[in-house]
Amino acid sequence: MELKSIHRLSTLLKGSAILVLVYLFLLSITIIGSSLKLMGADFATKVMQGVSNPFVGLIVGVLTTAIVQSSSLTSSLVVSMVAGEVLTIGLAIPIIMGANIGTTITNVLVSIGHIGKKDEFERAFAAATVHDFFNILAVLLLFPLQYFFNIIGRSAHFIAELFENVGGLRLINPLGKILDPVAMRICGLFPGHLWLNIILAFVLLFVALTFLVRVIKSLVLAKVEVFFDQYIFKNTVRAFLLGLVLTTIVQSSSITTSLVVPLAAAGILTLKKIYPYDLGANIGTTITAFLAAMATGNINAITIAFSHTIFNIFGTCIFLPLQRLPIALARGLASLTRRNRVYAIVYVATLFFIIPIILIFISR
Repeated sequence: MELKSIHRLSTLLKGSAILVLVYLFLLSITIIGSSLKLMGADFATKVMQGVSNPFVGLIVGVLTTAIVQSSSLTSSLVVSMVAGEVLTIGLAIPIIMGANIGTTITNVLVSIGHIGKKDEFERAFAAATVHDFFNILAVLLLFPLQYFFNIIGRSAHFIAELFENVGGLRLINPLGKILDPVAMRICGLFPGHLWLNIILAFVLLFVALTFLVRVIKSLVLAKVEVFFDQYIFKNTVRAFLLGLVLTTIVQSSSITTSLVVPLAAAGILTLKKIYPYDLGANIGTTITAFLAAMATGNINAITIAFSHTIFNIFGTCIFLPLQRLPIALARGLASLTRRNRVYAIVYVATLFFIIPIILIFISR
């Protein structure tokens, strides 16, 4: 009985911690948006000089997300900047697309942990990079369509307007009542130094996301991992839904997709079963941007949140039926790294850092 009571108390404390961390996360988004508005046109100009066109935005999304290893963090910041009228929707969407590529670096780093054993490493590296190749192929196909025809922006804006018309944004007002007063008090702490507000909000955002993931992981994932076997991944639909639901809960595709890498290394899961799971995780992780957009109550921020979701849905609709292509590319690259594992290090450095830095330098 005593052990059960301790377990219940622990669960209760973790549940309370999740509520507090979600509030801090939303508060940080609100502070960033409020501070950017207060800083005005001069600050907006400086930011726009950094992301001057959609192509630069795409590369910045890859690089920044690879550095912070969290598309949730990148998308949340983009939502804040759009809500603060610092970033336009046309420039924000490519950053979100780039973030989808950058976030997959975590999987690859996890796979490198198996580098000491050739067979395990080959399977693990293939499981990690199949996520990369899906996102790369999706960007290669959808970025030109977005650039020339704004297909993602138009679709997202249409859905955001429907959301607004049915009262979706109005339902968010109670959230604003518990966030705005606190945010304005914090913004008033340094009236002549608004940069300090933004730095404080960045720290708060990072801490909230980091501990939120840890608490939820300790509460949920330890139990879920036991069921990652042939039964749960029995078919494509089941694997896709598992990735979608689990990532929606933990708000981090990096965690949920990294969990299957050791299972692939052990030979428990095949690429064919991991692939739809990764695609579901890609859609599930967009819940973080949506929460951030809800905190702002801004129609453009809602549009960006839906853009993240729509991009992943479009990519899934196209490359789930064409799964042989990304799976073949992942297997081919893994085969090369089996022969010379230095290729894995070169791959990470080149895709996530060297190419983005060079392209940003050339584009300026």
